[in-house]
Amino acid sequence: MREKLEALTHNLSRTIVGKTEAIRLVVVAILGGGHALLEDVPGVGKTLLAKSLARSLDGKFQRLQCTPDLLPTDITGTNIWNPKSGEFTFLPGPIFANILLADEINRATPRTQSALLEVMEEHQVTVDGVSRAVPTPFFVIATQNPVEYQGTFPLPEAQMDRFMLSLSLGYPSETEELQMLQNLTDGIKVADLQPCITLEEIAQLRQLCSQVRVETPLQQYILDLVRATRQDEEISLGVSPRGTVALQKATQALAFILGRDYAIPDDVKFLVPHVLCHRLIPRGGRSARTVVERLLRSVNIP
Repeated sequence: MREKLEALTHNLSRTIVGKTEAIRLVVVAILGGGHALLEDVPGVGKTLLAKSLARSLDGKFQRLQCTPDLLPTDITGTNIWNPKSGEFTFLPGPIFANILLADEINRATPRTQSALLEVMEEHQVTVDGVSRAVPTPFFVIATQNPVEYQGTFPLPEAQMDRFMLSLSLGYPSETEELQMLQNLTDGIKVADLQPCITLEEIAQLRQLCSQVRVETPLQQYILDLVRATRQDEEISLGVSPRGTVALQKATQALAFILGRDYAIPDDVKFLVPHVLCHRLIPRGGRSARTVVERLLRSVNIP
């Protein structure tokens, strides 16, 4: 299974130049059974990463381009009247996929964004009182531009809390950008990628990740960090219990990716900014990242 995992990472790195950390975080979200939010400026490869991931997995992929006129039924599907049979027939929406790319998710209205709340947590969609399960595994990777606010609708706290982690790609280094230019002629394109891991193997990897040991002192460390966000004077909304669970699952997945069957404090410290920051509401315009880094320095490490 490690060979499969390495093949997935290698496949992504063929199109995403120099973004090892971002690739690792996306794989952590998949193996941890969560979802990923990519927040960054336009043109740095957010959609490219999502599409490369979809091509690497042997599953059904759907892309959702979020716009203000998008309706909830455009995501979930709707019942259509069939005059021949004299009854309604359910027409499934793009949500019925293994990987859903919600591009520029904050351009959808709050009503449309709410269509994702149930499925991201319970892996089912309810339309007209009937609940239907989505395929397994189910993974949402959403993108948003954090610097452009015209025509956007900020994600509510309940929606942000459903993403296991958030990450940004950032601008490439000079060497990486030069490599991108050289790849224009002979580089690998997304369409050239071949599936390297099946859905059954993803399920097996998730099961293996859940067996990674997290000893009681490390669990207490996770709990101390989370509870510190609820008691800090610079934070008006701390991390929820869902965030606590997400941090442990992400820690197990990262330890597994790094070749260990046990987690260590360094795993938690690496993941905390990505798992906790987007769940916080700091006071007085403070940066969530700055507050979290201060808490990391103040909480005792086991």
